[in-house]
Amino acid sequence: MGMFNSMRKPRGFNHQYIYVDERKEKLAKMEEKARRDLGMLPEKEFNPEDIRGKFIEGTTHLKRRKASGRKPASFGIILIIIAFLLYLWHYLATGSWSF
Repeated sequence: MGMFNSMRKPRGFNHQYIYVDERKEKLAKMEEKARRDLGMLPEKEFNPEDIRGKFIEGTTHLKRRKASGRKPASFGIILIIIAFLLYLWHYLATGSWSF
């Protein structure tokens, strides 16, 4: 029995990119944006991938949820739990399982 209580979780997987320099890419994007603002480059057409994830980056609680990988409880599961608790309460109050 003691063996099952002392088992640790395995170490999580964390892949570090070797050949990617995020700082350099960010700097290149800033330079490109500045050149577009100054009129040196033509306007860039709309791309939905450019705005993907911007809302999550702006809120701290969503960033934490995304980092932990936790999913929110669905509305259906919450309703099922409430219905079960009401049914159990009815049984405890009346002593019979039927309505």
